[in-house]
Amino acid sequence: MRAPLLALLGLLSLAPARAADDPAPVAPSADPTQVRPGAYVLDPDHGKITWSVSHLGYSTYYGQFTGLTGTLTLDPKAPEKSQLSVSVPLGGVITGSTRLNERLATPDFFDTAKFPSASFTATKVEPTSPTTARITGDLNLRGTVRPFAIDATFNQAGIHPVDQRYTVGFDGRAVIKRSDFGINAYLPQLGDEVALRIEGEFKAAP
Repeated sequence: MRAPLLALLGLLSLAPARAADDPAPVAPSADPTQVRPGAYVLDPDHGKITWSVSHLGYSTYYGQFTGLTGTLTLDPKAPEKSQLSVSVPLGGVITGSTRLNERLATPDFFDTAKFPSASFTATKVEPTSPTTARITGDLNLRGTVRPFAIDATFNQAGIHPVDQRYTVGFDGRAVIKRSDFGINAYLPQLGDEVALRIEGEFKAAP
């Protein structure tokens, strides 16, 4: 019994030394100055836009756009130089109603046969606090280009526990008037202003 016990004690004595040699996992940080600079790509599984609009005054109707793609370039020392470009597949709208999904694809609304996607390209990033910024740029929807602004909030950055890739996460809010883009069906009963809540997780580019 003595020999196995000594062997076990010997293994235990080695364990702390081995642990010390291994680098400690880097915890996600909510400090934007610690973000790794460089190029990022939007994770399509965690890039979503949840929209809401007044439904004839009776309720607020919600839906989502999913499957977004995009690129982001970050420099924590000069956040105003950040670059952002996002594409939104309009055919990916989710409402919970197959009939409504099909209706939104018609020329009365998104006209997806002619305009399968919308796009946004940032032209200016203005920090408004250590963790927030106003991102302005051009929104192209149904072939009409209009100025568009997003109030973005930095959440955190770090090694993602699921895929082990360095990830930067943001939330955003914005409002558009659909009539500005030629979507006039059922105005004014169906709301003109559409509120947007935006989710984006960006992975460090390989």
